[in-house]
Amino acid sequence: MFGVLKDYVVFRPTWKKHNLRQEGDYVNIRAVIDFETTGLSPGMGARPTEIAIVLVDSGTIIDRYQSLMNPGVPIPYDIQRLTGITDKMVKAAPSVESVMREAEEFVDQHPLVAHNAAFDRKFWDTELHRIHRQHHQGFICSMLLARRIFPEAPNHKLGTLVQSLGLPATGRFHRALADAEATAYLLLRIESELMHRFHLSAVSHELLLSIQKAHRSKLASCVRQYQGL
Repeated sequence: MFGVLKDYVVFRPTWKKHNLRQEGDYVNIRAVIDFETTGLSPGMGARPTEIAIVLVDSGTIIDRYQSLMNPGVPIPYDIQRLTGITDKMVKAAPSVESVMREAEEFVDQHPLVAHNAAFDRKFWDTELHRIHRQHHQGFICSMLLARRIFPEAPNHKLGTLVQSLGLPATGRFHRALADAEATAYLLLRIESELMHRFHLSAVSHELLLSIQKAHRSKLASCVRQYQGL
């Protein structure tokens, strides 16, 4: 559901995690995450301006979380133009710390996925450290996976993959929810391709971690090794 406060918009989750635990489906969920930020590196003082998390389970998007947040620093003009997120929009938003507490609770212990995960992981780890929390899940990078599974793509930017693979349009790129949803659809396409190509009944988080570390020429042998063949 959406809540609106002047220029601040948040997309709250609608599901209850305890129900998923009771149904036994909790362990199959992956959390696809995307940040928009004031810069490229938290080590250089950049802070998040928006986060979105999309939960995927058994080939379906089951829930979403999205929020702008007040970074406490000005957003450079070139980034305002890129993302459309302005200083005025984040002025009424909650602090990064309060949003990160909600986001960490929403993710819980689900495996994490991001496109160009090295970028998002830096901000996820840094901002969790600020609130004295940490995660222990391995990060899946859909860009690394796409390079190995779709090497023929013109490039492996998210927008290019959405277009070349015919994935659903999710909205303006460089906004967190649109990018997280696009990455979720890419993840589902990657899983479907692996299941079809290698006759798999399912694709585990551990297999994806192995594939993203392997050379693209070793994809088949990586899958066979996982299967114990």
